[in-house]
Amino acid sequence: MIIDQDLSLNLQSRVERAFQDRTPITISGGGSKAFFGLPAAADETLDVTGHRGIVYYEPSELVVTARAGTLLKTLDKVLEEQGQMLAFEPPCFNDQATVGGTVACGFSGPRRPFTGSVSDFVLGCSIINGKSEYLRFGGRVMKNVAGFDVARLMTGALGQLGVLLEVSLRVMPIPETEMTLCYRVSQVSRALEMMQHWQGQSWPISALVYDGTILHVRLSGAEAAIKKAAHQLGGDLDLDGRLFWAGLRDHRLDFFKTSENLWRINIPPATQMSKISGQYLLDWGGAQRWLSSPEPAARIHQIVREHNGHAVCFRGAEKNDWIRFDPGLLNLHKKVRYAFDPCSILNPHRFTTGL
Repeated sequence: MIIDQDLSLNLQSRVERAFQDRTPITISGGGSKAFFGLPAAADETLDVTGHRGIVYYEPSELVVTARAGTLLKTLDKVLEEQGQMLAFEPPCFNDQATVGGTVACGFSGPRRPFTGSVSDFVLGCSIINGKSEYLRFGGRVMKNVAGFDVARLMTGALGQLGVLLEVSLRVMPIPETEMTLCYRVSQVSRALEMMQHWQGQSWPISALVYDGTILHVRLSGAEAAIKKAAHQLGGDLDLDGRLFWAGLRDHRLDFFKTSENLWRINIPPATQMSKISGQYLLDWGGAQRWLSSPEPAARIHQIVREHNGHAVCFRGAEKNDWIRFDPGLLNLHKKVRYAFDPCSILNPHRFTTGL
């Protein structure tokens, strides 16, 4: 295995200069997720797209290590050739989506509640922190360890804890067979009831989505088991199921072509919500809900919190109030950030001003 050290050393020297000069920098990858969160209030840009390539892959061990600038489509192709995949089904909002951006934003697709989130598959990583120190956490194997699982802490941190250099991920075999069943359901309450009932049983389900009219169910596994489950569950067979799930994952469905603010709401899956006007799409068996709505941010945050949920303005004009932290959680985030980046030079203000 040969790793080009010049690329990482160049990135480290850039961060070192920024640390010495106290110059904030924006970490830039493929730009496919630049819309998410607040724009970093920085004077310089650190481009990591050149730091790409798969540096370790052993299919028999179900582990792959890739540099952060590696295109997600490139990694997917390599894994597919070996009959494997990233089981958390990360979205590619365009062809420039990278491994680093996927981990930094913490995005997972429709398979997430049935196989796990991106953080569940992160085994290790190497980073440059805000003091220009090179740090490595975790490893390339699954094992029990003591202490904090710092590698997974990078998931969803939006680059505020360090510049990702490499990430080691656990992979899984591609299912032998997949089949999508559809049910016409007119009421949200009935759709939630059906999804909760199915998830309480041992069906080989890998995705559950209700789009307001049709309840989509994806079955994954051995061919014999899938055929048996489909026969027992009934429903209409969707011959274009693969296109539907790819469109949902990458936000290419008509629902996402909205001119309104697009909200991502995480909430207990059986929760009934009707106080916010707009159009809903229920993913993850009801635990993640996409909402296209003109309602003001303050009202959406308030109502979702009343239902023990959490709302994020995924796309739209409500960026000044796109996310709200519990005070205790925000204080914890500040302490962790200070430990990795005491001068707040990495992607400042991506979550909120002052952070």
